[in-house]
Amino acid sequence: QVQLVESGGGLVRPGGSLRLSCAASESIFTPYIMGWYRQAPGKQRELVATKTSDGVTNYADSVKGRFTISRSRDNAKSTVSLQMNSLKPDDTAIYYCNAYYTTTNFGRPADYWGRGTQVTVSS
Repeated sequence: QVQLVESGGGLVRPGGSLRLSCAASESIFTPYIMGWYRQAPGKQRELVATKTSDGVTNYADSVKGRFTISRSRDNAKSTVSLQMNSLKPDDTAIYYCNAYYTTTNFGRPADYWGRGTQVTVSS
């Protein structure tokens, strides 16, 4: 079972920046996709940004040009980060880390989620 631990959320003023990080517990397998989703009060969870292990990125239109996703792997630990610039009140949400493995110790794909970290953009 892979655990994802997020960090870096908080309160920031409009126009400010935050950096979210997510670390997956050690695994001999590298997640094919790692990314970030968010859920605002009363809304469905939505994709923010994802990045595959071969470098393909995907961003929601609402964050293009403002957010940058990056990922790395060191000592069997995979991490994904989200640099968020020019933040707007509409970016306020709980941000969830996601990791999708095409194979695991159980011999089948698996999708893991972090517990979420709150991002609040307010003056």
